[in-house]
Amino acid sequence: MEAGATPASGNVAAADTTVLDAELQAFLDWMTHERRLSPNTVAGRRRDLEGFIHWCGETRIGALSKIDLHAVRAYAARLRRLGRDARTIERHLSSLRAWFRYAVEQRGMANNPALEVQAPKPPQRLPKTLARDQLMPFLDGPWADTPADQRDRAMVELFYSSGLRLAELIGLDLPDLSSDLGEVRVTGKGSRTRILPVGAQARAALQSWLMLRSQWASAREPAVFVGQRGARIGRSTVAQRLHHHALRLGLDARLHPHRLRHSFATHLLEESADLRAVQELLGHANLATTQIYTHVDFKRLAQVYDQAHPRAKRTRKPTSGPPN
Repeated sequence: MEAGATPASGNVAAADTTVLDAELQAFLDWMTHERRLSPNTVAGRRRDLEGFIHWCGETRIGALSKIDLHAVRAYAARLRRLGRDARTIERHLSSLRAWFRYAVEQRGMANNPALEVQAPKPPQRLPKTLARDQLMPFLDGPWADTPADQRDRAMVELFYSSGLRLAELIGLDLPDLSSDLGEVRVTGKGSRTRILPVGAQARAALQSWLMLRSQWASAREPAVFVGQRGARIGRSTVAQRLHHHALRLGLDARLHPHRLRHSFATHLLEESADLRAVQELLGHANLATTQIYTHVDFKRLAQVYDQAHPRAKRTRKPTSGPPN
């Protein structure tokens, strides 16, 4: 049962949510065909909103016109009582705002009742990264010459070289790679496309994989990364393979794609202190997201500031003698 769902109690009959179900499907179709949002985004909205509709049925709400500010607040409060964290509640509210905004613009809903409902503020959590002395031995292998190992090595190197999200890596097609493998074109959140540089080690790993890829993939398969059956690799397979290699190579940390992305951003920002450049590479729409995402040691930033800012350098006071 979804987060907001509550079982029926007593003899209170649940409302018929057929109308709400139809309205939701219209919204999902609009996101898919008109907005052309990613399947992952649409699936996430579906999960959140189906949970809300289930709750509407149990609280005897059967139409959009019956959903008001108090109903949305009650649903958010229900999620809180069930122990959902602030980020999860905000995600559900974001899905509701998006659906009701569409309903106001396209379906004649009077207003958006979720606009004024706020989730509790989440505690700021810094992302977990891998230290360089942890990560470099892992990247350097050893890796076998099999198609599976060479594919996995190329994926790991590309995650760390270019800061890709998991969906971005899985979605790569052969035309997205430049002829010299020095650049890769990815489509990120909001269908935003960006061109990313590929480091020397990642280029070499990609080249090794592409030389073996035809053993698994047919000439008609566009995906860069495929499984043994020749189809585009799946999310769970990538996660399983990273975990497998982390154990095999003795990496003393839980490894997943986003941790490699975190490490990419952190290490790059520590060296460059160029927040705007890291923002562009990560594909973040807002700079604030990058600031949270990249876990930078304040002492490191303070050191860069003292060295670089023309008004930051302090003049030492003379130790003895009167001023000239």
